[in-house]
Amino acid sequence: MKPSLFFSRRQILKSSAAAASVAALAPHFALADGHMGPLDPDNMTIAFGHVGPKTDEGWTYTHHLGRQAVEKKYPNAKYLEVESIPFSAKGSRTFRQFAAQKADMAFITSDYGDLSNEIINANPNIAFHECAANDTGPNKRAYYVKHWDPSFLIGMAAGLLTKSNKLGYVGSYPTPAVQSSINSFHLGARSVKPAIETKAVYINSWFDPQGASQAGRALVGADCDFLFGIMDEAAYLQVAEEAGIWAAMWNTDIRKYGPKSYVSSVMLNWDDYYVSNVDKRVAGTWTGGELDLLSMGAGVDRDAWGQNVPAEIAAQVDEVRKKMLGGWTPFKGPMTDNEGNQKLAKGETLGEDVLYGWPWLLEGVTASS
Repeated sequence: MKPSLFFSRRQILKSSAAAASVAALAPHFALADGHMGPLDPDNMTIAFGHVGPKTDEGWTYTHHLGRQAVEKKYPNAKYLEVESIPFSAKGSRTFRQFAAQKADMAFITSDYGDLSNEIINANPNIAFHECAANDTGPNKRAYYVKHWDPSFLIGMAAGLLTKSNKLGYVGSYPTPAVQSSINSFHLGARSVKPAIETKAVYINSWFDPQGASQAGRALVGADCDFLFGIMDEAAYLQVAEEAGIWAAMWNTDIRKYGPKSYVSSVMLNWDDYYVSNVDKRVAGTWTGGELDLLSMGAGVDRDAWGQNVPAEIAAQVDEVRKKMLGGWTPFKGPMTDNEGNQKLAKGETLGEDVLYGWPWLLEGVTASS
């Protein structure tokens, strides 16, 4: 499955030109149907390649916890783990090194596009997973989370908590994946207060405490009294705490940086996904060629509510969460973009290909850099 509208949360940084110079490694044997033979769990090598530091308390940290879950089940395996892999030829060399060190399986925790694909295609004996990728192959699976569901719920909470009816969003880059987060949040807020407006500010970085702080202060200055975002650090939560307004986060529970303001977070947990795929590789039943989307309650969810969230608001949102877990979707028309164009008619449901990478912003959302 290849989603046509999605750009990775970090794909904007990749350098395809640098990847063109990467020398292909000699291919190894793989069964024609894409299956790979079973592995000895005491004599296998599992690689993890990360876009950031595993101590970031955000995106990379969640994947590092997943690696630890695999190691707990398979303590005698050999593990390779590389942090802060750049989107350059140096990143390609890291993936080549995984192959040179005879990795049997590799989890690349962000999309590196052509920088990784040359290595993946040249090593059909290695089972690759690439997070947020927009393509797959016989020895490659793509995977991500349905973050739009908990983002909708957090938006509901924002709509019930706001006094100004103005919400702020601290964004990294204006990619369709980030727009999916903004739109889901905005849609949730408007489900309880249709007059709400959401202002997004892009800071062109995934980890920039100074930039996120400046964006947060600008949004507070524009009368936003609830901040949300997709950053890998807690800077705008600290701004919210100082300003006495609400905030919600991404990746992990980092309420310690703003306990009074903290509402919730889009929580990520890759443990079961990583362990189950290593199980398949060990058993010889693993195959590539698919996109795996982890659902709410099984890889992604909202965090426990913050200490100051009123119980009646938490209960109201949680009732909707139960409906969503039962199959109900809030992503239905009519929908209009912020330029006045109708994008979805009444009764139509937005498909996961769009939710995976939303290419337009909803009416009531404004964005700037």
